[in-house]
Amino acid sequence: MQTVALIDYGSGNLHSAERALRRAALEAGVTCEIRITDLPETIGQADRIVLPGVGHFADCKAGLSARHGVIEALEEAVLARGRPFLGICVGMQLMADLGLEDGETPGLGWIEGVVARLNPPEGFRIPHMGWNGIDMTAHALFDGIAPGSHAYFVHSYAFEAVPEDVAATSRHGVSFTAAVARDNLFGTQFHPEKSQATGLKLLANFMKWKP
Repeated sequence: MQTVALIDYGSGNLHSAERALRRAALEAGVTCEIRITDLPETIGQADRIVLPGVGHFADCKAGLSARHGVIEALEEAVLARGRPFLGICVGMQLMADLGLEDGETPGLGWIEGVVARLNPPEGFRIPHMGWNGIDMTAHALFDGIAPGSHAYFVHSYAFEAVPEDVAATSRHGVSFTAAVARDNLFGTQFHPEKSQATGLKLLANFMKWKP
């Protein structure tokens, strides 16, 4: 049985993410235990790691930093040992070098880039909230997901990553990063746990992913 550490740092739809991961594991035929945790030792023992996030970049980074030893445990498990990692919404954004929401806040620095405010033309509301089609590159987490499939977004800021790390884009008046990927790292600006069949398939793929 594999274990999935769902990181609890005071941000994110933990229980909806947990339910979605359990359902995805069933779909993938994977026996697993989902552990909601902020314990470094549990993170270190996990086979897969999910970092959710809802709210402002600065608040989420402060919450993560306040959990003693959690960032160090994540760096050891994900960067040093190569555990598959999924960041969701602000959990994805935290992988960046810098966030510009509520001032400048250093991110984890795992994937090059800056999280900046969306700047769509007049007539497009901020925050961007609702269903959008995603334009995907080839990646194992998108296997079985049809081009142009829709996912659910709620955000005002987006990850401005280098092109080689952008796994998917979407549009809200302007193009923005919908997913990033590098090695064993993957992140979605959209919420897989709210994205019905598209999100469930992505999570099922994550449960089987061997980067």
